[in-house]
Amino acid sequence: MEEAPTSDAPLVEAPPTPAPADAGAGFSNAEQAASAEKAALAVASKLNMQALPIRQYLEGTVVPILLQGMQALVRERPNNPIEFLAGYLLKNNPQKS
Repeated sequence: MEEAPTSDAPLVEAPPTPAPADAGAGFSNAEQAASAEKAALAVASKLNMQALPIRQYLEGTVVPILLQGMQALVRERPNNPIEFLAGYLLKNNPQKS
């Protein structure tokens, strides 16, 4: 029976570190640079939300508005609570533009 070789070296190599940008690279217009930075941060934020565990994702996105809707539901006590809650969530959607 052969023994597996032992080594202290990692089995997977780390990705190479990107080289720094050239001095002439980038935006010459400060407004374009700010816009690009804002877009990059928005993408990074979206990726961070998608990487969260389920509970943290729900607590950061759905639970706050859902609790507010359920409080309104308890105050109103409508005949059709599901329809009421759905309407509340659509009307008070914090992501609505």
